[in-house]
Amino acid sequence: MSDSAEKDPRVYFAAERTLLAWIRTGLGLMGVGFAVSRFGLFLREFMGQQASNRVWNTTHSVLAGVILVVLGVIVNVAATIHHFQITRELASGKWVPGRVSRNAVALAILLAVAGVIMAIYLLVIQ
Repeated sequence: MSDSAEKDPRVYFAAERTLLAWIRTGLGLMGVGFAVSRFGLFLREFMGQQASNRVWNTTHSVLAGVILVVLGVIVNVAATIHHFQITRELASGKWVPGRVSRNAVALAILLAVAGVIMAIYLLVIQ
């Protein structure tokens, strides 16, 4: 390839596709968070129509939903900031290939921990 990376438009298009993938991930987290938050209210209403005397507490589902929505917002903001950084590095020729995406690793670890916590919670409330 005769063009350097900072002059090749395909590199910028790849960076843009990566930004769009992160935005899609953030929106997905926000959508799931909203659904989780509202699912607790749905269960309370559904169980309220049953002949049950038990009062359902929806605090956990609302809190988990809000946390997921906030995480989605953080992912979108971090993706935007990272995109600007990458674009500047590409334009100046300071971009280093093969770098590990810290944002992706941090999100994966955070979601794995959240999944383990939710699994434990589901086992405990049986």
